[in-house]
Amino acid sequence: MTPAEIGDLFNHAMYLVLLIVVVIIVPSLIVGLVVSTFQAATQINEQTLSFLPRLVVTLLAILMFGPWAVGAVLDYTRDLYMNIPFIIG
Repeated sequence: MTPAEIGDLFNHAMYLVLLIVVVIIVPSLIVGLVVSTFQAATQINEQTLSFLPRLVVTLLAILMFGPWAVGAVLDYTRDLYMNIPFIIG
């Protein structure tokens, strides 16, 4: 196995992790920005007002995209296991 092949496997794994994290975290970041803008405009400094909507959106994103994320990781793992004879040489 060459260093290029190892780098390619690592690159694909990191891309998959980044994609899963972005899909789950970005909606929470957008809701946090909207709530922070609302708090700045109304001068309400309640901590739960910024925490609770982000928590709910993050949980909903996990519920919506969780099956896709698990499927993507399983597909990557299955491809990795199926290619073990070709990777070893």
